[in-house]
Amino acid sequence: MGKKTDIIILGIESSCDDTAAAIIRNDLIISNEVSGQAIHMAYGGVVPELASRAHQQNIIPVVDLAIKKAGITINDISAVAFTRGPGLLGSLLVGTSFAKGFALARNIPLIEVNHLQGHVLAHFIHELSVEKKDPEFPFLCLLVSGGNSQIIIVRDYLDMEVIGQTIDDAAGEAFDKCAKVIGLPYPGGPLVDKYAKEGNPKAFIFARPHIPGLDYSFSGLKTSFLYFIRDKIAINPNFIAENQADICASLQETIIDVLMTKVKKAAKETGIKTIAVAGGVSANSGLRQALINAADKHGWEMHIPPFKFTTDNAAMIAITGYYKYLKGEFTTQDTTPYSRVTLK
Repeated sequence: MGKKTDIIILGIESSCDDTAAAIIRNDLIISNEVSGQAIHMAYGGVVPELASRAHQQNIIPVVDLAIKKAGITINDISAVAFTRGPGLLGSLLVGTSFAKGFALARNIPLIEVNHLQGHVLAHFIHELSVEKKDPEFPFLCLLVSGGNSQIIIVRDYLDMEVIGQTIDDAAGEAFDKCAKVIGLPYPGGPLVDKYAKEGNPKAFIFARPHIPGLDYSFSGLKTSFLYFIRDKIAINPNFIAENQADICASLQETIIDVLMTKVKKAAKETGIKTIAVAGGVSANSGLRQALINAADKHGWEMHIPPFKFTTDNAAMIAITGYYKYLKGEFTTQDTTPYSRVTLK
């Protein structure tokens, strides 16, 4: 049970294939539950219709578990924060509809959250008995996930500006689609990371796009990778099996190099030396090490979130909801989700 002065937010995340609910008391996370959807592995990617149906089955049990694990009742909840977008529209509709119903039934405020903003603000989640230092404003955040690759200047909790972003595919998408080319099951990104640890990152060379400014592009890399594998298999049908670790290490090295080149450029151009990373791809061990090495070399203060706050989770939605609650930024019952958007 929280004190009367506590702000207790129920966060709901349903942008893709994870149904998640979290309870946050002020900036302290007190429960964080996620229900995944293994069904998509059979299809090599997320099937939107199946995802939305699974969300419908999972959302009530997940929210109920989050409330129970937090040791509170529904009467203690101050507001409901939910992911409005971007994401899969059918999946977002489930979370949005549930949040609306919950807020209406309890007569409490409703808070819409931009999924990308949530990833950035995951850096401000506090855990019981865990010491951490929050990034100081302004800082640069490299947001890398399955659907997004962006460099963001974060001036305040709710004041962010995108200064670089992908013009086609995201880094996470490049990992997963290239992994599929070499026969790795979905999601392939974590497996590429696993096998890369045993391989030589300089074994093979793949195309590195030359995009001006701070924007990214990964479509050329994917095409280069596909043709490379096709040509090698034509000569040696066992090429993938015999070179899996080196292929994964070289692919990972290329994607990380593309990401890091722009981060270094952004840090130099802005003069900002506090750097953060967010999103599912920030769980990649190679990227984490590259950021740590760059921080040592360039004198950056580096902020890397715990693994559980990198992939889609409701804790990041709840913490964003908390900061929006403090500013009275509430939404109405006629709010609808959106599938595509960037940070304003």
